[in-house]
Amino acid sequence: MKKNQVGSSDLYVGEIGLGCMSLGTEERQAVRLIQEALEQGINLIDTADLYDAGVNEELVGKAMKGRRKEVVLATKVGNRRIPGQEGWVWDPSKEYIKSAAKDSMRRLGTDYIDLYQLHGGTIDDPIDETIEAFEELKQEGWIRHYGISSIRPNVIREYVKRSGIVSVMMQYSILDRRPEEEILPLLAEQGISVIARGPIAKGILSDRSEEKAEKGYLDYSKGELLGVTRQLHKEFKSARNLSHTAIRYALSHPAVACVIPGASSVDQLRHNAAAGEVEPLTPQEIQTIQTISRANKYEEHR
Repeated sequence: MKKNQVGSSDLYVGEIGLGCMSLGTEERQAVRLIQEALEQGINLIDTADLYDAGVNEELVGKAMKGRRKEVVLATKVGNRRIPGQEGWVWDPSKEYIKSAAKDSMRRLGTDYIDLYQLHGGTIDDPIDETIEAFEELKQEGWIRHYGISSIRPNVIREYVKRSGIVSVMMQYSILDRRPEEEILPLLAEQGISVIARGPIAKGILSDRSEEKAEKGYLDYSKGELLGVTRQLHKEFKSARNLSHTAIRYALSHPAVACVIPGASSVDQLRHNAAAGEVEPLTPQEIQTIQTISRANKYEEHR
């Protein structure tokens, strides 16, 4: 699988990664999925302390035991669980980030994290303090690099200006083209990589589009989604299937280093990984997709 550099870092990731949020908590199945990902040439494994209250990290740790050097391990921080309370609170403080990193490493069974990411953030956060926490973790050798996971343009701009982030994880797909005008050019110019989540848009951009379009998506109604997916099927069925077209679209922007579709079965994982063997989209194909879909924009998330 082709590997891309993450920003200006020394991390090189396969262009297809694995987002672990949908792994579930059944150990045998989760471990098998992650190990199969490594067999398929996937090396970016992305988890978070929030997923299943830390159980997800524990499963990732078990799966990569004895194979740590094969993995570019990414996890996230900022959503804090308070004992005795339901749900979580947002805590981007230096004290919490530094303690949470050690907790994540313990669950993951590792003594370093390759890419540590702020799992959200607002413009009202103590951003300098947050950055200081990541920089100290890097200097102390606990993390190799850091990034943010955000779709808030104003927050992204602040971290681009004020920090040493190497990546921004954000939702990006044929159906969510919001980053294209406002964010992707900025990140490309600054040498910061995008890790694109949701390239298949909750399964709508797949052979299950009729079923998955039921609830709509962003500013698309069910009817509009079906119109778009039927047109895409018609245009590209002779070249590649819809989910591979969708993955290749997200990878077509030069700012994007990697996409991380989720997978809940080995067959789904193998299908996603196979997109790495598919020819990139041509400029004409990209233009066709952009004509069929909508150039939607960020209205909220400021």
